[in-house]
Amino acid sequence: MGPRDIRQAVHTDLPAMVGSLGQEGYFADRLARQDSGHGVLLVAWESGVAVGDVYVWLGPAEEPELRTHLPGVALLTHLEVVPWMRNRGIGTALLWAAEERLLADGHDQVALGVGLDNPDALRLYQRRGYAEWPHGELATTDVVYHPNGGLELRPELCRILVRKLG
Repeated sequence: MGPRDIRQAVHTDLPAMVGSLGQEGYFADRLARQDSGHGVLLVAWESGVAVGDVYVWLGPAEEPELRTHLPGVALLTHLEVVPWMRNRGIGTALLWAAEERLLADGHDQVALGVGLDNPDALRLYQRRGYAEWPHGELATTDVVYHPNGGLELRPELCRILVRKLG
């Protein structure tokens, strides 16, 4: 069973998101990006507790390969569910909400990257109809937001998955 409420985050949600999901720097950054029209931060709520999130990246992709092969395609990033609520359909519900939002806004496809070390996420995306693109694995950068406000950039090799919407 999925969460009762998935909605676009607002600045007043920040303390609740950080309380259950941590990552204050990440969420502050995504809210600022959302304010500038760069994307949409969707959060899943259960009884007033933030239990998951996904960021819909609407700006140009950071990776040149994505800009070349998927120009203008929205990206889903940072899909996560708190450990104690996993395997309850929340990740699927977040994907569904993001895809529905994109479809309503006129997008016909969406893409995402999944780390090679994350087979559970790969299975979730494949169940939702995502297929691996034909251009091979892609070197990306994982940005880790530390509690002290610092950032760490880690190289990450990802599979790129694409789904037609509608």
